[in-house]
Amino acid sequence: MEFLSLIFLIALAAQILNRRGQRERTALLAQYLQPYNIEQAMEQLTTAYLRALDEKDPERQHQIWQLQAPVEARLAEDFVSFAASFARLSPPQARTPKVAIPYLEKLVPQASFDMRRALAIHAEGIGHAVRNTSLSEKDRAFLILAEMLLMQHTCHWFCRGRAVASARMLARHQTPYDKALASVSPNTRRDYLKLITGPALGA
Repeated sequence: MEFLSLIFLIALAAQILNRRGQRERTALLAQYLQPYNIEQAMEQLTTAYLRALDEKDPERQHQIWQLQAPVEARLAEDFVSFAASFARLSPPQARTPKVAIPYLEKLVPQASFDMRRALAIHAEGIGHAVRNTSLSEKDRAFLILAEMLLMQHTCHWFCRGRAVASARMLARHQTPYDKALASVSPNTRRDYLKLITGPALGA
């Protein structure tokens, strides 16, 4: 009985510490996101892309795609600035635990990845997708959307953990994590997988 009580107390303490770490990372990310309109731009683009895909008139569909160009450019620019600002964090603050164990990223750095590098990968991926004129308007929109969804997943992973991030993506966008990962550019996918599966970056 005492053993079960000890296990319960350890589990409870781990849960409390895990939530504390999540709150700290959420507040940190919000602080760096605050100067930018990244979330609003993503929401506007997602809504516009879905409206364009439902549009039966090709000319009207083309107009909707074209109207998004300034928003796409602003998103790419803002995300580059955001990633550069976040890159000034110290390595311990930027580490993201790969599994939901309290402060694992501080105890075992190899069990974490560097959020600074992750955001740099996403900034490059979003910028490349926005500038990609070799694709059809529809395929380009799908690529931008995939890059945005994977980036959003990484941010949620940083704040709440990988499982919560994947569940939220599926619930809000009906998109499994694996599908989003498969839909981004080959360069983004390669660099992203190397980051989350390899050792943590040093200082």
